This record gives sequence, C-alpha cells and structure tokens, in this order.
Amino acid sequence: MLHPRTFQVNEAWIVFKLNEIPITTEADGGFNVIALMDAASCFILGTGFVPVAAAELPEMEAKRLLNSGKARKQQLPKTLYVPENLIADVLCTEAERNGITVIRVPERQLLVFIGEAREGFKAHIGGSGLQ
Repeated sequence: MLHPRTFQVNEAWIVFKLNEIPITTEADGGFNVIALMDAASCFILGTGFVPVAAAELPEMEAKRLLNSGKARKQQLPKTLYVPENLIADVLCTEAERNGITVIRVPERQLLVFIGEAREGFKAHIGGSGLQ
C-alpha cells in the first residue's frame, strides 16, 4: 500500500489532475490543472494548465513541469507515479528520457497523497470552475 511515510523526500513524485471540473476562462475556454507532487511530503512542486481540447500536456509544458520540480528539489526523483486514468503519455516519455521510472497505478491508490490537495484546490476556486 502506498503512503507518504513509505517514501523519502524526492524519492518519488506523483502527477495527477488537480481539478474535478475544468477551470473556465472567458478568453481561452476550459483548462485542466495537472499537478506534480513529492510523494513523501505531499508538497506541490509545480502545475501545468492543459486546454480541455488538448487532452494532455504538450511536450514543452511536460518538460517545464519536470524542470519546475527539479528546480525546487535540485534533482529528479527515481520514480514517477501516474494514475492509470490520466492521459500523460508525453509527460511519461519525458520522465523516462530523464531516467525516471514511471509506474501507472489505479488513482484510488494515490488518494491518500492527492485527496487533500484536491479538496484545497476545490475550496480555493469555490468549486464552480469559473474564474
């Protein structure tokens, strides 16, 4: 069973969709927020915005997200956990290119890590998805 106590800081990161419903802007339409989190500390290392129509992070955004984590921790993790239901092929490829082992798991196994972040984000935006 995965749990924050089973990891050392920066040993593993988790990528996940932070929002439940798309964030909508008048100018640019809907976005999903992809977050990168340290598994031990549950600290959000970075976020990326994906247009709903795009389905996943473009290559440049995937690189930027991994680099934002590296900048905060001064190194990359050994492992990246990715929910099975998240379309993140570009990010996974970029992680593997950087020597990170990618492990796909059912999202329910990650809820102990990501649940509080999602609740906090939902409270922050008011649950409406409108900005």
